[in-house]
Amino acid sequence: MKIDYLKNILTARVYDVAIESPLERAVGSSERLKNAVLLKREDLQPVFSFKLRGAYNKMAHLSPAELKRGVICASAGNHAQGVALAAQKLGAAATIVMPVTTPSIKVDAVARRGAKVVLCGDSYHEASLYANKLAVQKKLTYVHPYDDPLVIAGQGTIGMEVLRQHQHFIDAIFVPIGGGGLIAGIAAYVKALSPKTKIIGVEPVDSNAMYQSLKAGRRVKLAHVNLFADGVAVKQVGKETFRLAEALVDEVVLVDTDEICAAIKDIFQDTRSLMEPSGGLALAGIKRYVEREKCSGKTFVAICCGANMNFDRLRFIAERAEMGEHHEALLAVTVPETRGSFRKFCGLIGPRNVTEFNYRIADAKQAHVFVGVQVGGRDEAKKLVAHFGRNGFKTLDLTDDEMAKLHVRHLVGGRSPLAHDELMYRFEFPERPGALMTFLNSMSPNWNISLFHYRNHGADVGRILVGLQVPANERGAFARFLKSVGFAYVDETNNPAYKMFLG
Repeated sequence: MKIDYLKNILTARVYDVAIESPLERAVGSSERLKNAVLLKREDLQPVFSFKLRGAYNKMAHLSPAELKRGVICASAGNHAQGVALAAQKLGAAATIVMPVTTPSIKVDAVARRGAKVVLCGDSYHEASLYANKLAVQKKLTYVHPYDDPLVIAGQGTIGMEVLRQHQHFIDAIFVPIGGGGLIAGIAAYVKALSPKTKIIGVEPVDSNAMYQSLKAGRRVKLAHVNLFADGVAVKQVGKETFRLAEALVDEVVLVDTDEICAAIKDIFQDTRSLMEPSGGLALAGIKRYVEREKCSGKTFVAICCGANMNFDRLRFIAERAEMGEHHEALLAVTVPETRGSFRKFCGLIGPRNVTEFNYRIADAKQAHVFVGVQVGGRDEAKKLVAHFGRNGFKTLDLTDDEMAKLHVRHLVGGRSPLAHDELMYRFEFPERPGALMTFLNSMSPNWNISLFHYRNHGADVGRILVGLQVPANERGAFARFLKSVGFAYVDETNNPAYKMFLG
């Protein structure tokens, strides 16, 4: 039987629990991209995501007997909160099966709604298998997070709102894709009323079940999905959502983790709100699309689908956002172990802001320095690599090296048999352009730098850990240097951590 999605969306029961979320112009992003970018703020829903729309619409259509027996679902978190809220509103018992990898903020939010939480499996797929098994055993109604016409219709009310809120032509609506319920619902409505508006899905490059399925012409089951954007970490899209996507979705854009982090930063700068990774997907997709198409003057809508994120993830997101904007290059530079070469290398960096500097003496002839530098884009990074090379510093670009970004940057160092007469000092200085060179220029050329670590954390104060090889007969001159340098410092030479790992 053919499903009339337009009728189902127009008659969907969502506003008992959902709000008509605002459609806001992202001023900063619009200016940077030279296209009008509108953010559909589903993060402002009572459960901080769009999922309550579909969950409530499904459950509001259940019979009294079905509600009395109770409902069950599997979810990475946002659908779980929607089902829990709907159950609370409708007076039904709810069991929620969640992957053990689900952020605690989502688990706690579901439990507070009175639902029973069961943690099972490392992914949504494993959780859903267990939830279906429990549904049969306990005769509970399974509320699917995406592959259900009533759920799809509930999510489709977002498309209805977008066309009502912006009554001029929209060139494209960018929609995050997990199982496909959101994009299926939006596409079903928008394509019926505005067929020339493109519906463009956005997926992480390492969690791209819909992209692979549309490419293959059948539903593809992924062997593995990356859990960074846990809200869309689905191994296989739904049957009905794939059918609708195949008929109505114009294309799917893939973005990487760094681009998602950069989009979260962009949305924060425009709204002062923090999206979860899946909530930043749509804007990341717009940025990738604009870069590819070289377009301007268009109107794009980004569905900001959720904001349920653990606070401790912000450290990682902030770290990777600069790379996602192509504003930071990570380089491995080989520097000759000769007097003055370290300073010469710093001089070649020029007025650029250094974001990170890791070095430990290891070889009598050459040094390997791990350095992060702020750049204006990919092209500037390539020019910088060539610039170092022309001046005798062999350079390897590690900006796209995942191991370097995740691990190597934190492991540069260790003990060195060459670090004799070493003093270890920690310095603090006002974080301003040129402060690092001021520090280096104030040192005596007789003192070899044996360790150097610096990372720009976006604070007002910069922090450096530096090892200096100062012979015993020059300690008096070194004491005078400390008084004259003008920076706050702490002697860490006797620090037990230094002695254990570096000394």
